[in-house]
Amino acid sequence: MIRINLTSVLVDDQAKALAFYTEKLGFVTKTDVPTGDARWLTVVSPAAPDGVELLLEPDGHPAAGTFKRALAADGIPFTQFAVDDVHAEVERLKGLGVQFTQDATDLGPVVTAVFDDTCGNLIQIAALK
Repeated sequence: MIRINLTSVLVDDQAKALAFYTEKLGFVTKTDVPTGDARWLTVVSPAAPDGVELLLEPDGHPAAGTFKRALAADGIPFTQFAVDDVHAEVERLKGLGVQFTQDATDLGPVVTAVFDDTCGNLIQIAALK
């Protein structure tokens, strides 16, 4: 059986990304290993420390910037995270200075919101009703 063990988000600055993803979103550092000019830097949810890791991957490849800018220009989130209550999470994150491009929106079976991760990505949070 195949399982998802690791996924990544392309970031323009690993230190800035680590601060945002831990201090604002509440993830915890799982792995931080130097790899030349960058780091193998992963975070996990404290609710699932042995769960899926999120790699804060440098966006140094020439196509990465074009890809990220195109998604952001079209308002398309790079990835999605689950939350229990989108409305409460939006208020918590706004209190921490996180900028939203879409406030909590009821889409029928799901409520979503979209924020800027300060590293070149739009990120969606969602909760099934």
